[in-house]
Amino acid sequence: MTNGTVTPELDSALEKHRVELTGYCYRMLGSSFEAEDAVQDTLVRAWRSYDKFEGRSSLRSWLYRIATNVCLDMLTAGNKRARPMDLTDSTPLAQAALSPRPDHTWLEPMPDARVLPSTADPAEAAVAKESVRLAFMAALQQLPPKQRAVLILREVLAWKASEVAELLGTTVASVNSALQRARATLAEREERGDAATVSDPLDEEQQKLLERYVTAFEGYDMTALTALLHEDAVMTMPPFDLWLAGPSDITGFMTTLGAACANSRLVPVSANGLPAFAHYKPDPEAGGYAPWAVQVLEISDGRITGFHCFLDTKRWFPLFDLPLRLEAETDEVQ
Repeated sequence: MTNGTVTPELDSALEKHRVELTGYCYRMLGSSFEAEDAVQDTLVRAWRSYDKFEGRSSLRSWLYRIATNVCLDMLTAGNKRARPMDLTDSTPLAQAALSPRPDHTWLEPMPDARVLPSTADPAEAAVAKESVRLAFMAALQQLPPKQRAVLILREVLAWKASEVAELLGTTVASVNSALQRARATLAEREERGDAATVSDPLDEEQQKLLERYVTAFEGYDMTALTALLHEDAVMTMPPFDLWLAGPSDITGFMTTLGAACANSRLVPVSANGLPAFAHYKPDPEAGGYAPWAVQVLEISDGRITGFHCFLDTKRWFPLFDLPLRLEAETDEVQ
């Protein structure tokens, strides 16, 4: 920066960190849009104060310090993003009602490309994917903000305790204590059955499972779909707080309140390190297909264990760079 003006060189140097910073802020905040706002704020603060950057740490460390402060400021309201099953008990199909809650209630989906930096290290890539999966993200939201930052920096980004202490302006002992408490909280959730349900890197069997799922869903074949669902499978539909458990209630909902989704089309996308689809349902008025949901699937032991439908398409489809309609003869996005 010269005389308060951002140079192309500085702009380029800062932009190189945008994806990883977005991933960090997303894990901290649980919101895709708030994460992008936080990163933009971080970069603006960096541009404005670059003349004061003395180079005692790396540019990357300095940006993470700014981003952490931005996120901690945003979290002072105490809001914890959640999934429907974190807030209420499951609802029997006979009592199913669609009651929305405000946007700020919900843990939000995120396209992989916006939060997962390219890496040649398979182990590093696996950790990054696991750490943005919905169940792990929901567990993070239960931690106090500073514990959350410590856990992400130490466990996900593999920072040294001394580096985290310097970033947070605290001691190594304090960092280690916060990490221990954060681990204990996550372990307690696992003991209660709240362990993250994650898919392995998709192998041939899992790819075939997804192919069978698309065929069953687009054909609205409930018998075929039931065969693909784990007996403990759950279905969520934010912004509604309703969630359903078990293949019978899930398929029962789909053939009653969800009957308009018959003959839909699914377009593959990548979200939260998990298999996902853009769901377009038939548009009886205009013809073709209208956007209905971003579906994020959790897979375990060869079955679908989580079926999460994010319905606010005016927000999600642009975020995923998806068109707001498909023509009748189009089965996939061109």
